[in-house]
Amino acid sequence: MSKEEAIDVEKGNADAVLAPPPPLYPKMTEDPRARWSFIRKVYSILAAQFVFTSAVGAVGAFIRPIPRFFLSRTPASLGVFLVILIIPFIALVPMMIYRHKHPLNIIFLSIFTACISCSVMVTCAIVNAKVILEAAILTGTMFIGLTLFTFWAARKGRDFTFLFPFLFASLHVLLIYILIQIFFPLGKVAHTVYSFVATIVFTGFIIFDTQQLIKRHNYDQYIDAAISLYLDIVNLFMSLIGLTGIAH
Repeated sequence: MSKEEAIDVEKGNADAVLAPPPPLYPKMTEDPRARWSFIRKVYSILAAQFVFTSAVGAVGAFIRPIPRFFLSRTPASLGVFLVILIIPFIALVPMMIYRHKHPLNIIFLSIFTACISCSVMVTCAIVNAKVILEAAILTGTMFIGLTLFTFWAARKGRDFTFLFPFLFASLHVLLIYILIQIFFPLGKVAHTVYSFVATIVFTGFIIFDTQQLIKRHNYDQYIDAAISLYLDIVNLFMSLIGLTGIAH
């Protein structure tokens, strides 16, 4: 190979390395490298959230005094349960207010994640370990599959924005059901229907929010994107616990 040919080969290799990745969706006007950097940042935050949540959930499942405490149904255990149930909604307020102000957004996101993790811990404490494991495996498998599908669909030009009105309305129906269930327990059949519908709804939300991550979110909305997907996955996990628990 001549010196000139060697230079051409090296130049070609350098151009290949510096070439931007293909667009994530048709008619993409922004630099794909910037969008991929944003996506990696969001998934890094999401991974950290789930490492922490998994650790807290494991504490609830394997530290035996915790299940005994919550299953005792004493006034103290019920009081702690209500606090754990309510506090994520309180923590959500400052997180949303300061979600674009670093480092306060990370601080409040960490607090919110800790609050949700405590709710997961209670569930892991009172539910059979086999059910928890099956639901966790199903949740991880579904999330990976739905994420890959949404990235593929985005590249093909598919759009899932039309899902939002149906998902939003369905979410309100689920919330109303929860309120009714608190005061007027509806039985096993109603719980099965709720778990099935909730699984479908949060499956749709994962697709919708992943599309928002790919196409819509601005680069300073990494907290918004991370918390949306985090809540989608946690709620899908809870719904699958309901379904697998009924199966057992």
